[in-house]
Amino acid sequence: MGIFRKRRQSREERAADIAGKVASGKGFYGRTTRAFLGDEDFSRVQQSIGAFNSGLDVQQLLAAGAPTTPAVVVSISDTGKLVNFDPVVDLVLQPAGVADRIALQTIVSKLRIPRAGDQVLLVADPARPGGYLYAGDGVTP
Repeated sequence: MGIFRKRRQSREERAADIAGKVASGKGFYGRTTRAFLGDEDFSRVQQSIGAFNSGLDVQQLLAAGAPTTPAVVVSISDTGKLVNFDPVVDLVLQPAGVADRIALQTIVSKLRIPRAGDQVLLVADPARPGGYLYAGDGVTP
């Protein structure tokens, strides 16, 4: 590799760059995606990419040792969306020690879909103070 050549990106890095451009609507991929899909479908794509990215954020936070908060599932409803064949659901949760209920839209594993009354874990969202991210049921696969 010479001095003037750029470092080649791995496939994963390139895919992450393209997904970021599509989600932001910028660059060639973002603009063409928005043009072909239209505003309504483009916003659905953005929501799906956002849900996927929040799952990656949770994995990084758990690996870094972020504290978790137990919560009980009050209700769950399907949104009809899939990300990597896993469903995106609307959850209403009652965290332990908190009076208010929390509504989240998140990806859940199709093998471990929570039911009303199940206990799940939440992680504090560093991007939104006072917000939470779904961290699963605490059982490692």
